[in-house]
Amino acid sequence: MKLRDLAHARTGDKGNSSNISVIAHDPGDFAFLCEHVTADRVRAHFAGTVQGAVERYELPGLGALNFVLHDTLGGGVTRSLSLDAHGKSLSGCLLEMELPDPQRRPAR
Repeated sequence: MKLRDLAHARTGDKGNSSNISVIAHDPGDFAFLCEHVTADRVRAHFAGTVQGAVERYELPGLGALNFVLHDTLGGGVTRSLSLDAHGKSLSGCLLEMELPDPQRRPAR
């Protein structure tokens, strides 16, 4: 299953860092997202793009995870010649992350 089956995402930027919020469609899936969408997995998913650390913040009241991807935007909006200097396409890319088969998910 793809992450997009359980969540939607929104991306922002600050300097050379990208911020990606992953929001569960169903708040009941938040614990599953916490278990399977880790900072390490996000960093591996963006191998070659993320040059720095990945931090994860949990917002259980919103059913959301917020990731800060450091050294990701080629210097930032004013310093990068990248076609996507703001990194807006990163949220769509993250939603392509593969998650475990839903049949193996623990019952809620």
